[in-house]
Amino acid sequence: MPRGHYSLHDPHDHTPLGEEHFHCATGPSGWRYVSQIVNPAGDHTGSVDLTLDELGRPIRLELHASAWQVRGAALDGVTWVRTDPTGEHATEGNAAAHAFTGASPAFLIATARLLRPTLGAGAVRTRLVALTPPVLAPRTLDQSWALLNSTPHATDNAPLIADEYQVNDLQTGEQHTVHLTGDVVLSAPGIELESLDSPPSTFP
Repeated sequence: MPRGHYSLHDPHDHTPLGEEHFHCATGPSGWRYVSQIVNPAGDHTGSVDLTLDELGRPIRLELHASAWQVRGAALDGVTWVRTDPTGEHATEGNAAAHAFTGASPAFLIATARLLRPTLGAGAVRTRLVALTPPVLAPRTLDQSWALLNSTPHATDNAPLIADEYQVNDLQTGEQHTVHLTGDVVLSAPGIELESLDSPPSTFP
């Protein structure tokens, strides 16, 4: 069960945004990721609890940020309930999308697991509902993911495979690179892996 923490920063001006302390694990029914998020002063600002099935679909999502809360799952596309900080109002949403995305590294692993692009096969398109801090307002976006390289790195145990993905925002044309190994993000825009207590899990 990998445990560790990521540092988070603004991908444009590199302003520190805090840290995400996580643990995650694969199992017979899929994968689960749980994290707590703190700001640069160390104050708690949010949390992520995401469970995927064996195909990479989100079967349970619970996000917290600045007293906002979203619970969601893959149901008739994706369906969610968003609750305001006072707890007085809850709004339901549904979109013809494949999964969720957001600021957490968990969503990069989840999208790669869902799409599973292969080397030389070109990009795979997907529609996602983005839920980003501080208010977790839903926004639908289209992306394509392509696997550019898959590089083994020797370790004391089995080799670690580092996968390099090119991610395109199909609405804006923005392009960036994501590096993953197993169920851990090595680096991505605004995300750096700072510590890891045990090796990444490998998906079956």
